[in-house]
Amino acid sequence: MKNRARGGTMKCEINNIVKENILFPRLLLLTVYCLLLTVAVFSLSCKGKETTQGKKQGAAFNPYSPESIYLETRQRVEAHPEDADAWFHLADMYERNGQYAEAIDAYKKVSALKPSLGYVYVKMGTAYDRLGKPGEAVEALKKAVNYMPGYAVAYNNLGIAYGKLGRNSEEIAALKKALQLRPSYVTARYNLGIAYLRVKDRKAALQQYGLLKNIETGTAEALKKEIDSSP
Repeated sequence: MKNRARGGTMKCEINNIVKENILFPRLLLLTVYCLLLTVAVFSLSCKGKETTQGKKQGAAFNPYSPESIYLETRQRVEAHPEDADAWFHLADMYERNGQYAEAIDAYKKVSALKPSLGYVYVKMGTAYDRLGKPGEAVEALKKAVNYMPGYAVAYNNLGIAYGKLGRNSEEIAALKKALQLRPSYVTARYNLGIAYLRVKDRKAALQQYGLLKNIETGTAEALKKEIDSSP
């Protein structure tokens, strides 16, 4: 009974306080409301800043992206059309992107500015080959070996272009020259073995296989399969 009396008394005392201090709860509610409103405004402000920062970061300029480098190089050649290095850089980007016609046009700009730069003809010949134009590739690569007589890769590529034109004797001669300059040139030796198969010289092809085994067994076995399957 005492516990109930105490509970009832307490309730009565609280009711009395509410009645006697009617402004207190209103002030308390107003204070709580203000606090909640402040928290809400602060939260929205933080989100706004985060969104703005996110947009700024998303729109940030990356000077090292391929698009940025391409635009910079394009602007450079437009501002300085006499800059052979810039044209070469642009041509190389076109070639890496599979835009071989555009690459050739840019390489021609380089060759016009630096006619004796042999490597540009190697690149031009490769681009022509990618476009399925072996005749143009031969002409470009002949210039390459003229300016770079010690460059085995140019002779190898020239041999491939001759082969696509059916000019087998010139193909074999170019590949032999490549191997004379670099006897351990795996690709050229494989290509020479294939070239011998085209002219039905199985014995010479087997000789290239024997030499290739001592350099690179995987490529040698690939050549041996071609030899075994040839008529």
